[in-house]
Amino acid sequence: MAKKIKTTEERPSLITLTKPSSVIAEQFRTIRTNIQFSMVDAELKTIMVTSAAPGAGKSTISANLAVTMAMQGKRVLLVDADMRKPTVHKTFKLPNQNGLTTLLTEKDVEIKDIAHRTPTEGLYVITSGVIPPNPSELLASNRMSTLIKEFEEVFDLIIFDTPPIIAVTDAQVMASKVDGTVFVINKGVANKEMVKKSKELLEMVKANVIGAVFNRVELSPDTYYHYYGE
Repeated sequence: MAKKIKTTEERPSLITLTKPSSVIAEQFRTIRTNIQFSMVDAELKTIMVTSAAPGAGKSTISANLAVTMAMQGKRVLLVDADMRKPTVHKTFKLPNQNGLTTLLTEKDVEIKDIAHRTPTEGLYVITSGVIPPNPSELLASNRMSTLIKEFEEVFDLIIFDTPPIIAVTDAQVMASKVDGTVFVINKGVANKEMVKKSKELLEMVKANVIGAVFNRVELSPDTYYHYYGE
C-alpha cells in the first residue's frame, strides 16, 4: 500500500523500539492502556498530541505512542500535522518532499502514494511535506476533514502530532476535528499560567482532552513519563 522505510539504524527517540524492556517503554504501554480505557464508551479513532510550549517532547511521545499502539495489532497511522516545525521525518529518517501538504493541495494524490510503511508491523507514517505559507488554513479546510474520514476508512487509529497550543491556532483547529486530545506538560518549561491558558484554548473549541503526559519528571533513574487521565 505504501512506501516502506528501509533503514535499520537505531533511532534514539524511539525508545519503544530501541529499548522495549526499559521502564520508559513500559510507561508508554501504560499510556496506551489508559487511552484504551478512554475508548470504553466511545471509539476514538483520531487522537492528536499537543503541548503548551515548544520543547515539551510531544513529537517523541506521538511517535512512541504510535509504535506501542501498532505493537498491539492495530493498523496505526502517525501524521505530522506540525507544518511549521516538523520532526516526524527526522525521527523515522524519511524524506519530506511529499506529505500531508501534498495530500491537502493535490487532488490526484492518494494516501497510498504518500504513506510510508515502517518496519513495525501495522505502523504507517505521513510526514508533513513542504512547509506551506498557510498551515492553519490548510488544517481548517474541508479537504482536511475529508482526508481524516479517508484515514479512518483505512486505519484503526490515527495519531496527529500538532504544534504547541499557545504558539499558533493549528492545534485548536485540529482539536475540533479529532476524537481526543493528549496534552503534554514538560516539567521546567510549561508553568502554571501556560497550562491554564492552554486548557482555556482547548475548551474554546470543545476539545475532548482524554488525559495528559507529565514529561521529564525523574521519578527514578530510568523513569521520565507519567500519565494521568481526567
